[in-house]
Amino acid sequence: MIRKGKTTTVFGIFCILACMFTLTAYSVPLYELFCKVTGYGGTTQVAAGNPDKVLGRKVTVRFNADINTDLPWSFRPVQNKVSVRVGEPVLAYYRAKSLVNYDVVGTATFNVVPNKAGKYFNKVECFCFTEQILKAGQTVEFPVQFHIDPAIDEDIGLNDVKTITLSYTFFKSVKKKEHNTANLVVKKVNGYDKLTKGRVLK
Repeated sequence: MIRKGKTTTVFGIFCILACMFTLTAYSVPLYELFCKVTGYGGTTQVAAGNPDKVLGRKVTVRFNADINTDLPWSFRPVQNKVSVRVGEPVLAYYRAKSLVNYDVVGTATFNVVPNKAGKYFNKVECFCFTEQILKAGQTVEFPVQFHIDPAIDEDIGLNDVKTITLSYTFFKSVKKKEHNTANLVVKKVNGYDKLTKGRVLK
């Protein structure tokens, strides 16, 4: 009976550890799915292109960067803030630098504040939820192309929004596979530059 009890306890501990590992491994994909379905936490929208009109209303977009302690990188926005007109396409950059002498893969999540502005903050291109590799000591600038949906002007609940903060947080990826960090590639999409890769600085 004692041996059976010990076996049950060991099996229970093993199951708990297995569940914890699974949740850790899939935390970013699960978070992405949850946010897309619920719009939780200021999740932005994804747009195929830019709107066909630009309004006179201006909004200040601030940029914030955070990094998980497990990831040996430095990470910051290249610009602290920009003043944009609603509907205007905007291109901004975040800069990451590896602080170690080996390759490390990271994945970024994001949100905007105030949360209610998330459904009108449309990203055309960004680096979130995609594994990014930084080689030893490498510095890379990641582009974000976005616009604020002109429909925000029709929502009276957003009349008080003068400032929106876009935040990215990088986490160390649990997946171990080869990646290639390419140089900057620019394509023309609907008359605007669309950046598809990070820009390697060194």
